[in-house]
Amino acid sequence: MKYYIMKPIVYTSLLVLCLTFSCSSEVNNEHQPPNNTKLYFPTVNSDTWETLTVSELGWNESELQPLLSFVESRGTKAFLILKNGKIVVEWYGNGADSNSNFPWNSAAKTLVAFTTGIAQDEGSLNIYEPSNTYLGNGWTSLTTQQEDIITIWNHLTMTTGLDYSVPNNNCTDPECLIYKNQPSSFWYYHNATYTTLHDIVAGAVGTDFDSYFNDKLKSKIGMQGSWIPFGYFKLYYSNARSMARFGLLNLNKGVWDDTDILNDKEFFNDMINTSQNLNKAYGYLWWLNGKDSFRGPGLTLEFQGKLIPNAPNDLFAGLGKNDQKMYVVPSRKLVIIRMGDDAGEALLGPSSFDNELWREINKLIN
Repeated sequence: MKYYIMKPIVYTSLLVLCLTFSCSSEVNNEHQPPNNTKLYFPTVNSDTWETLTVSELGWNESELQPLLSFVESRGTKAFLILKNGKIVVEWYGNGADSNSNFPWNSAAKTLVAFTTGIAQDEGSLNIYEPSNTYLGNGWTSLTTQQEDIITIWNHLTMTTGLDYSVPNNNCTDPECLIYKNQPSSFWYYHNATYTTLHDIVAGAVGTDFDSYFNDKLKSKIGMQGSWIPFGYFKLYYSNARSMARFGLLNLNKGVWDDTDILNDKEFFNDMINTSQNLNKAYGYLWWLNGKDSFRGPGLTLEFQGKLIPNAPNDLFAGLGKNDQKMYVVPSRKLVIIRMGDDAGEALLGPSSFDNELWREINKLIN
């Protein structure tokens, strides 16, 4: 187990889900310093990253070690807190260190959403076009007329209407992609319809998705990592700092320092806000807090209340299987990363661990 307490120098079960998300907790901002500090961005081609201390921020130093003990006890391997872009907490444990690469799992959907926005920004596609414009006819088992009304927007919002109850929800073969509902009429967390976005972007930009992603996003902000094929889909693997870099980019609305990575501000705004009225807690492949209801992966039920009651209302997040977490909180200028093993529920995205973790984070930062 290894952790860093940052000094002022630079270091080179359905019921459980429902009950957890129905409680609430207020976030106290009364004693926070002014939040108008300009964001810091680490150099693209360097491991140097400026830091802040807990004491400099006026946070509760006595709660830091209990927080780290909590994350360690729940299978966490990497845990970072950024404030104003600077590292305040950087901890590694359970056999991992700063060089360890971890799977983002479904948190990587946010990378694909962002890259789709870049492709639209460059004029290569329009998200309201039919997806068969770039996938070709016959990518499903639907009729041509049925296929023609599924748009790229439907893929981004999990509203294609394709049958999510097939034996393999990840399967992208046409025989697995069957009509169930009218597009835009039902929300379901259907991995196959997300995965096809890789091919949609590739078809639109005229090169493979990985190369386009590397050129337009990864290299621009100094991320490392790669897409690794697993059956029908790809998983993104990187170190925790790379996930933190992407979180920081989104904290600054798609701008890295003074460089626009995603200049389409309308797309960015739509991406991190409610994208449809079927699941208010879902944008374009991002999870959203502070809404009055939500639906979760693998379920058709709607739950009342906020996704993460203990977290700030404006939080938006990339959430992946086995509790991969990337939280972005604009009101507090925070980016928080948690990577590692399943913390207890083995769910695909949101879990009760989100609320438990924010209970402990609040003890430190409030």
